[in-house]
Amino acid sequence: MKITLKLFASLTDYLPAESKYTNIVELDIEPDASIGQLVDRFRLPEKLVHLVLVNGTYIAPEKRASQTLKDGDVLAIWPPIAGG
Repeated sequence: MKITLKLFASLTDYLPAESKYTNIVELDIEPDASIGQLVDRFRLPEKLVHLVLVNGTYIAPEKRASQTLKDGDVLAIWPPIAGG
């Protein structure tokens, strides 16, 4: 099954080299793959996985380990961002 993963800001450093400047990677994943498994697969530090959206819908931290994805989903992850 295919999904789109989008990583933003400093998280783009964890993408494959060919995807770092577009911040998007198309993935072929197992049908029962969870958000937590993808975070682990890309070795994203948990403290940097702040805002998680699936198809534009917020996924709370306590649901990320078990929430599975469907074919065609778009998973977007942002780190904490500070500004002034």
